[in-house]
Amino acid sequence: MDPECSRLLPALCAVLADPRQPVADDTCLEKLLDWFTTITEAGSSLLLLQENPCLVELLSHVVRSQDLSSRILSFSLRLAGIFAAQENCFQYLQQGELLPMLFGEVGPLGGAAWTAPTVRSGWIQGLHTLAQHPSALRFLAACGAVDTIFSLQGDPSLFVASAAGQLLVHILDLAMRGPAEGHCSPQACDWPACAQKIVGHIEDSLCSTATQQVTQALSVLTTVFGHCHGLWTQGLWVQLSPLVARLLEKDPVPASHSLVDLLLSVARSAPSSDRGLWETLAQTLSRLSPTQAGPLALGILKLQDCPQALSTQAFGLLLQPLACVLEAAAQAPGPPGLLEAAAGDSMTVDTLLSSKSACVGLLSCSLAHLGLLQPLPQRPSPWPQAPLLGAVVTILRLCSGSAAPTSDVGGRLCAILVGCGRVQRAALDFLGALSQGTGPQELVTQVLSVLLEYLVSPESSSTVLKKAFQATLRWLLSSPKTPGCCDLDPHTQLFLRELLPVLQKRLCSPCWEVRDSGLEFLTQMTRHWGGRAGFRQVLLASEVPELTKQLLRDPESYVRASAVTATGQLSTWGLCASPECPGAQQKSQLGELLHVLSTDSEGFPRRAVMQVFTEWLRDDHGDVAEDAEWFVARVLQAASRDLDWEVRAQGLELALVFLEQLLGQCGSHCPYAVALPETAPPGMLAQALHVLCRVQLFEFAFRALFDCDRAVAQKSCDLLLFLRAKAAPCGSLQEAGDSPNVASVEATLQRWQAGEQGQPLGYLEPRAVIAVLRSIDLEGLRDTLAESSDHVEKSPQSLLQDMLAAVGVLGENEADCY
Repeated sequence: MDPECSRLLPALCAVLADPRQPVADDTCLEKLLDWFTTITEAGSSLLLLQENPCLVELLSHVVRSQDLSSRILSFSLRLAGIFAAQENCFQYLQQGELLPMLFGEVGPLGGAAWTAPTVRSGWIQGLHTLAQHPSALRFLAACGAVDTIFSLQGDPSLFVASAAGQLLVHILDLAMRGPAEGHCSPQACDWPACAQKIVGHIEDSLCSTATQQVTQALSVLTTVFGHCHGLWTQGLWVQLSPLVARLLEKDPVPASHSLVDLLLSVARSAPSSDRGLWETLAQTLSRLSPTQAGPLALGILKLQDCPQALSTQAFGLLLQPLACVLEAAAQAPGPPGLLEAAAGDSMTVDTLLSSKSACVGLLSCSLAHLGLLQPLPQRPSPWPQAPLLGAVVTILRLCSGSAAPTSDVGGRLCAILVGCGRVQRAALDFLGALSQGTGPQELVTQVLSVLLEYLVSPESSSTVLKKAFQATLRWLLSSPKTPGCCDLDPHTQLFLRELLPVLQKRLCSPCWEVRDSGLEFLTQMTRHWGGRAGFRQVLLASEVPELTKQLLRDPESYVRASAVTATGQLSTWGLCASPECPGAQQKSQLGELLHVLSTDSEGFPRRAVMQVFTEWLRDDHGDVAEDAEWFVARVLQAASRDLDWEVRAQGLELALVFLEQLLGQCGSHCPYAVALPETAPPGMLAQALHVLCRVQLFEFAFRALFDCDRAVAQKSCDLLLFLRAKAAPCGSLQEAGDSPNVASVEATLQRWQAGEQGQPLGYLEPRAVIAVLRSIDLEGLRDTLAESSDHVEKSPQSLLQDMLAAVGVLGENEADCY
């Protein structure tokens, strides 16, 4: 421990032990515990206590005092656990009977303080930290702590109850470590007494008629099989699996959610040859309701070595709700497959028709589970792509009211689902996921038709419309390419002609979320298809480009930002231009975006402009390449005055791209890379420096070097280090003429560093730039910036000083008040 901390520690312990002093806040106490944990992990806890007896005195005072606050008592219990985690220090504290007085029945357990959840939590956490060695196990048995932990599993505080269960698992795992580990008998009767006691408690809980106790036992077992990997866990499952299976005989099955979690945890850790486990899983699938069994079915299908019969049963269970919908709507389920085999389950039909909430919950969960399963390599094969597409299209039509079911069940389903946003969102998500597969053209046409129906419908909410746009995009981008042709296929071309007027309408929606979703869709479409003749023809024949330009002045900043991004993509592909005057239109877009960067009152649109400009510069956009110097100078001038740090940081990114292009870099060198970039030829460097000075890049970068936002300063530092490395051997810049007088530049930089940034640098000579770059300790500045902003205040000494200053123990000049 630092000598200064050792000097301050006695005073702090006295403050903590004094009930008349204001209690330190929880953050300070947590930091103290973290500090002591760090010290004990690095060295001897016993030596720490011997060198700082005030710590033992604090713990001794805590066990005698009756009026300490619950927070200080909880802190002391956790502190004692940290020290006693090392066995020699545990023995040292045992000699003074401190540990039984803190954690035994004579301690907080029997006092009024135990009513505070903070104290119970501290007691559990202290024991959890302490239980690291055999002596701790004997102590837990002697002081009756295990029985107390059992009772705390049902604590009214969820945090305390959860911590108690985790502590039981930790103690069980500790008891099974040691000489017997690796060849431990599968018979629990041969286990250590402490382990037997815990297992006996779990058995009693599993046999209980109280659902809460069953849930507690299942939760403990789930944690055991998820975190403990000794051979003893197999013996534990052999002993307890009959009790778990017996739960399935009850009606209803108690704690079904916890039971599913346990069975999946066991299945992930058990050997694939365990037939009894697979039988229990199959039985559970058939006993639980469709809604309860869904997560179990999905978990089974994610297992690597699942038996084929169980996998088929689990997949069929997930498909049953969709099969029932197809059957109820009198729709043919398509080619023979798993979906037909799943149809006709009476329990699923009953659940779908029992109530609106049950129907919506079951369908939404089934769609979500199938969506998670679809991209997995171990998904069932064959995958019933066509029946699934048909089912999802049917569900969407039932929700929109456009389906015309002929059966009574279909009519009741339609009445339940019509206008249901939750099912619509789940179905659209799954429909988008299904775009990764193939299907007959007839079904694909139905998919695009129902998507267009949702995009057109005035009943579609903004969130449903967003999902519809996303699903439409995925289906369009996955459309098959015509052999020997790089353009769009005829079906897609026809769909686009219907889609663009709908997009045009949505860009005029009074709801800003809808306008935003439409712009995002346009941006992605243009990014992927901007060079396709069919897309260009349809887009330019619409009013979408003009509406996008108008939305740059939308009252909502999110929409303006999306309009900026969309305009950037349209301009990149030359899609802002009208056939009559293409050049003027493109110039207009550049001017519009510069206007947004200089005048928009919100940060989102300005950040979007900077990202677009950086992409344009990187991709040699026509208007930018025409006069790159003018463009960069204008953008950096606007970015340097911006109050948003992300705009300034993006300005430095643009400056780096410009610098690399000037120096003829092939590809982008990351300034954060460990290896330094190669140096540039002197002639090329001199020419580049003159250009960089003309666009005032150095004034922008030097000003950013002392930016109040650390991220900006770091980016500037990296940029200047990159340039200095490129200019390493450029003595030729100083061969002609006298050495540059850099005193005025350095004086200005010093004033900037002090916060006086009013005075500009003015035009810089390249020689002055090189001299200043060599004079500034950029490496030291980078190291300083890499430290957290509160690295001084986070020191243990500062923490102790602040806690003492808060109660007036330190003088005014001794406190590190920040």
